[in-house]
Amino acid sequence: MNDQDLHHAVSRTLDARRRSLAEALTERHYELRPDLARRYGERGRAKCLQDAEYHLSYLADSIAGVSPSLFADYVAWARVMLSTRGIPTEDLADNLRTLSETLQRELPGDPGRLASEFVEAGLRVLGIEARDEEVCRTDPLFELGQRYLRALLDGQRHVASQLIRQSVEGGTSIRDIYLQVFQRSQHEIGRLWQTNQLSVAQEHYCTAATQLIMSQLYPYIFASEKNGRALVATCVSGDLHEIGVRMVSDFFEMEGWDTFYLGANTPKPDLLRTLEQRRADVLAVSATMTFHVRAVTDLIDAVRAEHGDRVKVLVGGHPFNIDPDLWRRIGADGSAADALESVALAGRLAGGG
Repeated sequence: MNDQDLHHAVSRTLDARRRSLAEALTERHYELRPDLARRYGERGRAKCLQDAEYHLSYLADSIAGVSPSLFADYVAWARVMLSTRGIPTEDLADNLRTLSETLQRELPGDPGRLASEFVEAGLRVLGIEARDEEVCRTDPLFELGQRYLRALLDGQRHVASQLIRQSVEGGTSIRDIYLQVFQRSQHEIGRLWQTNQLSVAQEHYCTAATQLIMSQLYPYIFASEKNGRALVATCVSGDLHEIGVRMVSDFFEMEGWDTFYLGANTPKPDLLRTLEQRRADVLAVSATMTFHVRAVTDLIDAVRAEHGDRVKVLVGGHPFNIDPDLWRRIGADGSAADALESVALAGRLAGGG
């Protein structure tokens, strides 16, 4: 068995045995740390089991993508998320060490060793001091972005909408609004949820408000002269974080592309038919979480089987920013870090560059 086959086999095994492996991990963790039962009770044990399944899900996809950095990124995210909810980093480290031990016991030989190597990549991150994301306060729209975010967090959608409308009417580029206000506010909203400063309901409200305000800008966006190229944009099945790929689709529309935005959870057969019906030059696919990467791979395989190389596949989202070579390994034609870069890259791909 070659390395690629081994990675895929281990990934499939982790998926198939996720529940039993999570139970074995949780049992062993509580056996080694009897203080956990006293500190967290039965509710804590149930949460530990749930977290174990998350660990295994991210681990399986990281192994499938041959990308230890994806699992390391997940662990770094989980450390912040758990610590702000009262779970010390040492508890997470103990849990991951127990996960490594459990996998080597339950998956003897090469499979266990491979899985353990990926877990070790995550453990190494816990020895690195967490850093806050730097914010460029000198950006022209920094103050507008702060006021916009404050309005959303205060539940004042109408105020947020008015701020954007006045800025656009004053001559601010819609592209700048998207990149420096909408995109950055969404990142900050995600960070606030991660650090337990925002509820799920508040996060959903802010995202829905931004989507509504984006739609209010469509009279400007859809006024561009067409260039004869067509884009289909979608999220993979199961990924409900569609605002990023919607922003990408809007940038294409502003550049004159004929866009067909499908949103989230479009069945694969329908998407393939849409590519044919719309005579798409490019398919843009978004994946927000590591555990969506395999769904992107499956979709690319289906597109290749149906359309060959005629439709260029552009991928984006957090996993592809963490691992810049991931797009190559899953068979895409390219990846871009943001909407502006996506348009430029798609133009080169569609033009044969």
